[in-house]
Amino acid sequence: MEILRLMRSGLPDKAIAQHLTLGHRTVQRRVNRLMEELEARGRFALGLRVSEIGLLDESV
Repeated sequence: MEILRLMRSGLPDKAIAQHLTLGHRTVQRRVNRLMEELEARGRFALGLRVSEIGLLDESV
């Protein structure tokens, strides 16, 4: 979830990795896994899908 929040704020994978003290490739693998699980063909589509299903809806 934190990766998605940081992506939403506009950070690139490398900055997300540094912020979370993870490897750059680890972040890329996790984003790719999320795209597969949510059937998104790209990062923009992932953002749309996350929004559609309310995955980051802060009010819930």
